[in-house]
Amino acid sequence: MRLWSLHPQYLDAQGLVALWREALLARAVLRGHTRGYRSHPQLERFRAQPSPLSAINAYLAGVHAEAVVRGYAFDQHKLVRVRAHPRVAVTTGQVVHEWRHLLQKLADRCPLLHEKWRDEEAPRCHTLFDIRPGNVEPWERSGKASRRAGPAAGT
Repeated sequence: MRLWSLHPQYLDAQGLVALWREALLARAVLRGHTRGYRSHPQLERFRAQPSPLSAINAYLAGVHAEAVVRGYAFDQHKLVRVRAHPRVAVTTGQVVHEWRHLLQKLADRCPLLHEKWRDEEAPRCHTLFDIRPGNVEPWERSGKASRRAGPAAGT
């Protein structure tokens, strides 16, 4: 499960569809509707929110908005009306880590998008997140994750 902090605009078609499905799965986990993935580290930042379901619903709304821009037919009936939700902090180190990870995926799966985005110096985050200084987030379990903050990323 990868719930990107990055704005979904950077994802290829396969990545955006996977993100939608994984965010729906994350919501099912947070609702207690599934046994699997209950301990998945990607859910920690949502569970840490005053209203985890509101946070994941806001996240899903952002993913759906990108799908609409692209003309995809994601089922909007799966969305829950989201009132204003406070933004969630994400560190510069996490954003840099995810950006590098995404660029590697794009190089393999979608060279045209890799070419388009590879020189982006300040990738935007999903609209739910606010960037703050810091290292890779503690919930990031990747063995290859650098714990040092890289260059600042923009919103």
